[in-house]
Amino acid sequence: MTQIHSLMRGLAPLLGENPYRRETRDAYWQAGGYRDLSPDLLFNRIKAAGLRGRGGAGFPAATKVQAVRASGSVPVVVANGAEGEPGSVKDRWLMRARPHLVLDGMLRAADMTRAARCYVYVADDEAADSMRRALAEREPVVPTWIVRPEHTYVAGEETSAIRRINGGPALPAAKPPRPFEAGVDGVPTLVANVETLARIALLAARPGTPDSLLLTVSGRGLKPELVEAPVGTSLQALAYRVDRLDTPGVLMGGMFGGILGPGCLKTTLEPSALAAAGSALGCGAVHFLTAGECPVGLAADGLARLAAESSRQCGVCVSGTAALARTMASVVHGTAGQEDLASLTRWSQSLLRRGACGLLDAAANLASSLLRSFGPLTEAHLGAHLGARCTDCSADRAPDPDRFLAEPPTVRTTTHPVSAPR
Repeated sequence: MTQIHSLMRGLAPLLGENPYRRETRDAYWQAGGYRDLSPDLLFNRIKAAGLRGRGGAGFPAATKVQAVRASGSVPVVVANGAEGEPGSVKDRWLMRARPHLVLDGMLRAADMTRAARCYVYVADDEAADSMRRALAEREPVVPTWIVRPEHTYVAGEETSAIRRINGGPALPAAKPPRPFEAGVDGVPTLVANVETLARIALLAARPGTPDSLLLTVSGRGLKPELVEAPVGTSLQALAYRVDRLDTPGVLMGGMFGGILGPGCLKTTLEPSALAAAGSALGCGAVHFLTAGECPVGLAADGLARLAAESSRQCGVCVSGTAALARTMASVVHGTAGQEDLASLTRWSQSLLRRGACGLLDAAANLASSLLRSFGPLTEAHLGAHLGARCTDCSADRAPDPDRFLAEPPTVRTTTHPVSAPR
């Protein structure tokens, strides 16, 4: 079972006082939620705080809100909780344990953009039930619906959410237009990750709340942890927490941020530092390798997962992810040659920004980061160097695309009567 831990000084604002128990409307109201606040004042707080989206791309939240505010149309807001990255549990936990924090943030986003409708986009059964209860406990002033996609990697991409809400499949669409230009039913749409919305609610209730991140920390032999940490926390602090200071590498951001080498532990979890390291926060999933575990095998498993999750809409994605996965598997099995390594190098650059969504980019980044951080080790796996291959890889090693899976912490449901005002 995934455990919960805080690296914050004092109360962890996102985890709250009792992260293993579902919050009631009563408790949320008493903690300062659902209070009236000018949407312009809140927008200025978001802008001043420099809040970035927590769904993967890290785009400035104020810029996204402003694009919809300035559209001149009556927009729609989508709370995106699909969470397709297999190594992440934070969004499901937020909706299971802190549904009113998410709902408050969504309604404030609707207020700032003058939206006429809201949608909660969620794949997880327990999270969907929790959000339904929250909507019943605090009937929103803006009509709100829950929409359920299948739990797949690509379902959480923002155009996938739009297509599913519009009655189609949860598959990415070509861009432009982007959702802020034409989304649900063709009107400007703000698609915001549920952690982003939770941060908006915190900024409304308590200006000056320390900026923090929800991280899913995992690795072979580790009990996965949901960790709230200050923005700027180092990977070393997380590694110390889980006794992985001897890690040979770190898989960042689910699979979006690629693999960093053993010298990465001084890297801090903030956009500029991660970009300088050739990585990104992504969904906030941090996977530590254990001593003796091979990063080449890790990359092979990640690429097998991505190839299996392709929506099979873009020919370049279908062929590209399959080629990357197949070639990396041959490296692990010791049957690849220098020409295969050259192909991996070429594909890791030529496939970037070629697909309708970020899946192909994640695959290309995973391959390029392995070659950048572990080039000599990867070359040592080639057929010409069989005698030097590592003990973690073998000719009969099967891909393990499920090695990154984690389940959210157990959340107990409260049955206290609801008495706080609407």
